[in-house]
Amino acid sequence: MNKIIKHIIYLFFFGTLLHSCSIRKHIPEGERLYTGAKIEIKADSSIQNINQLKTTLETVLRPEPNSKFLGMHLGLYYYYKTQKENPGFINRWLYKQIGQKPVYESDVKTFEITDILRNRLENNGFFYSTVSSSFEEKELEAFATYTLKVTPAYKMANFKLDSMASPLYEDVNVFKANSPLTKETRFDLSILKLERQRIDSELKKKGYYNMNSDFFIFEADTNQYRNKRFDLFLKLKAQVPKKATVPYQIQRVNVYPNYDLQDSITVKEERFNSKSYHQDSLFFKSKHLDKFITIEEGDYYSPQISKNTSRRLSAIGAYKYVNIQYKEIDSLLTDSLGALEANIFLSPLTKRAFRAELQAVTKSNNFAGPNLAFTYSNRNLFKGGETLNLSTNIGYETQFASGENAGLSSLEYGLKGQVIFPRVISPFNINDAFFKYSIPKTKTSLGVSYLQRSKLYTLLTGSALFGYAWNANRFITYDINPISVNYTSLNRTSDEFETILNDNPFLRRSFEQQFISGLTFSFTYNEMVDGNDPNQFFINTTFDVAGNSISLLGKENTTGAPKTFLGLEYAQYAKADVDARFHFNFGKDKQQTIATRLFAGYGLAYGNSEVIPFVKQYFSGGPYSVRAFRIRSLGPGTYDEGTDANSDGTFFDQTGNIRLEANVEYRFPIYSFFKGALFVDAGNVWNSKANPAFNGNDTFTSNFINELGMGTGLGLRVDVQGFVIRFDLAAPFHDPSLEEGQRFDFQFDKPVLNFAIGYSF
Repeated sequence: MNKIIKHIIYLFFFGTLLHSCSIRKHIPEGERLYTGAKIEIKADSSIQNINQLKTTLETVLRPEPNSKFLGMHLGLYYYYKTQKENPGFINRWLYKQIGQKPVYESDVKTFEITDILRNRLENNGFFYSTVSSSFEEKELEAFATYTLKVTPAYKMANFKLDSMASPLYEDVNVFKANSPLTKETRFDLSILKLERQRIDSELKKKGYYNMNSDFFIFEADTNQYRNKRFDLFLKLKAQVPKKATVPYQIQRVNVYPNYDLQDSITVKEERFNSKSYHQDSLFFKSKHLDKFITIEEGDYYSPQISKNTSRRLSAIGAYKYVNIQYKEIDSLLTDSLGALEANIFLSPLTKRAFRAELQAVTKSNNFAGPNLAFTYSNRNLFKGGETLNLSTNIGYETQFASGENAGLSSLEYGLKGQVIFPRVISPFNINDAFFKYSIPKTKTSLGVSYLQRSKLYTLLTGSALFGYAWNANRFITYDINPISVNYTSLNRTSDEFETILNDNPFLRRSFEQQFISGLTFSFTYNEMVDGNDPNQFFINTTFDVAGNSISLLGKENTTGAPKTFLGLEYAQYAKADVDARFHFNFGKDKQQTIATRLFAGYGLAYGNSEVIPFVKQYFSGGPYSVRAFRIRSLGPGTYDEGTDANSDGTFFDQTGNIRLEANVEYRFPIYSFFKGALFVDAGNVWNSKANPAFNGNDTFTSNFINELGMGTGLGLRVDVQGFVIRFDLAAPFHDPSLEEGQRFDFQFDKPVLNFAIGYSF
């Protein structure tokens, strides 16, 4: 082993040396490769925060030298490769991904950089400082040094407000009291610009509709001092329009709930809550739409209120465009007040929509088949922005296997109706004004599904839900469902399936819990809504508690037997999971991403239940999990269905009440809307109590790290404006179902192809 490592190290250094030589021979005669620059500051002890100043000044150093990776100029290397007559496809592709054009000493304009550095020093108050430059030259390399002799900075003695017309003077004077510009503040041009913007923003909140930060100017007076002090004056520039110096008040609010660009003429007007609603025929009820509009007649203009109204109206889900325009009423302009008319134009989406989806499903037990889904939507059901979704699905699977399992099939029908109200529906009076950012939505749904597995059973499932969802701010979302009911009825079980249930009492108990009634709560913090942020964090926590309220009404028909409600045995459990993700975006236009994910979940059955209902258990494997293992085929623990003498290939419940998973993925662009990925996944599920059907290999222990299923692979994504079709090809390199000592085995000859819509995390 030591000899192998030595050979690897030798080859690495030899390759690096060979690479360096290949770079050197391409450098033109008389040129040197620019390797970077540094700043040296010479200043007396009175100047503070030298390192901070140095960091600020280093941002202006240009150009950037060619980057290195492990001491090698790989980007430069592939640039020179593409200059050959026949560079080859691989070299051209690598150059497009990481290539860089060479930066030579002659490309560095030191006289321009010295001027910029001197300017930056003056902008920071270090007037009369000097800057010089020099090169440290080697045979084929050059390094620049900029030497700065920095004099003590000018500091502020007084901050004064110049004369302005009323009421502008009084308002600016109030904002001046909270200014970061205090006595002994160093002159800093960037701070002065920010202060102008801060005062302008505060004035906008007070109704100054026509104000602009460029209308203000700072002047510094040093004539009164000889010790590098100055008085700072804030004043208005000459010839600032009069209308920019007065606040504006909303005199009238016009709302057009059904605005059409092609036919914008409306005749009928309705006054409701001091607003005028213009719609010839009733499209959206004024009493429902009014709650989303925070612009009020008599209030001063505020860009924050206008933005808030636009966001709330867009969140209804019934409108394609929300356009708020303000019109000045010149006839009402006075020396101290202006008047505005607010016009809110709302262009609706198509009221009715129909969507069809066709999916192909493949599972680890050789089941495969199509699934067809249809959805009808009505986006304004009761003329209050309500959304109706009616969906149905038909799925068929058959098992492609030889022998006695050939011909097994599964047929599923489903029907679901959902109505979403863009307001709070509650038996209690809840003031919508409490929700500043957005109004909660009320969700209701009813669903039924029928599943028939040939030679096994039929399963009838019904569900009902009532809950609320709302955004507390741009990043935080809450989702609470106080009523969540599921009912399952297992019918027409075959003798073969009864044998499976008899051999697996845990599975039988999970099906006997016919009635699930509880509460679910979800909290989401999502920074990924900000596409410009290079560091994006996401966390979702979900709590699911069932059976507590029902238990107060439950009856114990037989001593020691589970309690029932309305003749149905009900489930009692608590379940919590956390899904945390972090994305690091880098490269040109931040098109490359390191995406990571960590998931942990635990479910506890108690009271009326010995095991969590089957539909609430965790599974691992598949396109949104550990992709090197087929869906539901990983775990629990070290269980191996292939070595289970009692398994007949129809074993479908490789689930558990504990789940851990971790994923790392590198995403990069290939060409146009084609993107690639390299990934590593790890995870598994376990049971907290041993299930005899898994031969005692399913329990969670301190050795769980060695029981993780691990895999790696590569992926292709077709990303068209956010709609992603994903193909992932993965193979396991750690299989917990194998004997210890044999688990680390890269099974590249057993790849798994995953097809999915959307990113996995």
